[in-house]
Amino acid sequence: MTTTRQTFTLSQRLLHWLMAICILAMLFIGVGMVSTVTPAYLTLVQIHKPLGIAILVLAIVRLLLRLRYGAPALPEDLPEPIKLAAYLSHLAFYVLMFAMPLLGWGMLSAASYPIILAGGIHLPPILPLSPRLHTLLWDAHYYLAFAFFALILMHVAAALFHALIRRDGVFAAMAPVGSRDSTHVPGE
Repeated sequence: MTTTRQTFTLSQRLLHWLMAICILAMLFIGVGMVSTVTPAYLTLVQIHKPLGIAILVLAIVRLLLRLRYGAPALPEDLPEPIKLAAYLSHLAFYVLMFAMPLLGWGMLSAASYPIILAGGIHLPPILPLSPRLHTLLWDAHYYLAFAFFALILMHVAAALFHALIRRDGVFAAMAPVGSRDSTHVPGE
């Protein structure tokens, strides 16, 4: 769904940037977890689990806002392959924002590890105990994290392309604060 607005709503923009911070933090915490055997590992795990669930909840809210308010239309002069890439990359983001926390939750469930959130709240297991399934989900979680990081790098490159080269208002549509491109009318 696209709209005639030139920017995303304030709530969509705030959620985008909050999730960007959370997801980047999560990826770096994950790297720290798999690269250490020190006592810091337990601290990282205690941050990683509730942050993953927070990202899942934020992804649900974000999807609902996207369905409710849509997105500004891309510039008409944008080549079709770039429009397709934008659509597919956003679809991939939503898939990964849901898949990564669910894979983590499933992986921990399959290993019978508790998922403790703030305040001692325990999440129920979503899968039965299965060492084989745990390994499969761990591998999927691990390798999809690299795909997520690559997707983020491409997203940042595309944002810079729109902000610095095309100057077509696409970056301004999601900018956390107004920019001089926010008044640009595509085709001018």
